[in-house]
Amino acid sequence: MVDLTTPRDLVGYGRTVPDPRWPGGARIAVQFVVNYEEGGESSILDGDKASESLLSEIVGAQPWPGQRNLNMESIYEYGSRSGFWRLWRMFTSRNVPVTVYGVTLAMARNPDAVAAMKEAGWEIASHGYRWLEYKDVPEEEERAHIREAVRLHTALTGSHPLGMYQGKPSLNTLKLVLEEGGFVYSSDSYADELPFWVPGLAPDQPHLIIPYTLDANDMRFATPQGFNSGDQFFTYLKDSFDVLYEEGAEGRPKMMNIGLHCRLVGRPGRAAALARFIDYVLSKDKVWIARRIEIARHWHENHHPGVGR
Repeated sequence: MVDLTTPRDLVGYGRTVPDPRWPGGARIAVQFVVNYEEGGESSILDGDKASESLLSEIVGAQPWPGQRNLNMESIYEYGSRSGFWRLWRMFTSRNVPVTVYGVTLAMARNPDAVAAMKEAGWEIASHGYRWLEYKDVPEEEERAHIREAVRLHTALTGSHPLGMYQGKPSLNTLKLVLEEGGFVYSSDSYADELPFWVPGLAPDQPHLIIPYTLDANDMRFATPQGFNSGDQFFTYLKDSFDVLYEEGAEGRPKMMNIGLHCRLVGRPGRAAALARFIDYVLSKDKVWIARRIEIARHWHENHHPGVGR
């Protein structure tokens, strides 16, 4: 028989979901993430064993061991050359705050994009040093990558990243993030619709997880079971928002994450759907559109499990 004990938390908040007490009595917290990965993906030019194969227009692509895939490379280049700027103009023209998950090597290869992120007041959280699969990477190598991500991120942006999303983590990732220190939150979890605490390095130092999303995410334009048109993307985002907005009116406010990629939703036919959704959200009252660091600070200030909180 299987042992019922497990290190996994399958219960969470259960039926007694806490009132997050979002600012202004908001019924929902909405959070837009722009993943900036282009230039940090797998490439034999950077010493990797094979070319990139994930999240592109070539659905079902396979890695090419020892070879460059020029089609894949140019699709990624579209994201940094064109898609990023379309998203930047879309959000800044509407004064909508954004969190960037920035792959550090990608940012280092496009300083103008980093300058634009800073100019817009976007939070730049860490998406690791490279956009790689870390499940089979030795612990020491991943530790070195996290350390270099922090060093280079700080040099590029002028400050230590406060959020961390490795994206394709290993069993060691959370431990290494805690050991590195300086992070207010991390996001390598999809387990809830509210932030939650996990044990930190000491009993009185819990670590905050702000869960992310893979469903309200434009990555599904690049998966076999996913969105085929902008209308499908818009409908899914709108339905998700409407359900959470109604639950907020019933006294159970939650958080909605929207995950975006420059090379995917940055394409015109998809960007139109994203613009419609942003405008739909802006048409509603009692909505808090926030950067992830603002949600983290709110949770630290109002829901910390420490004594006297």
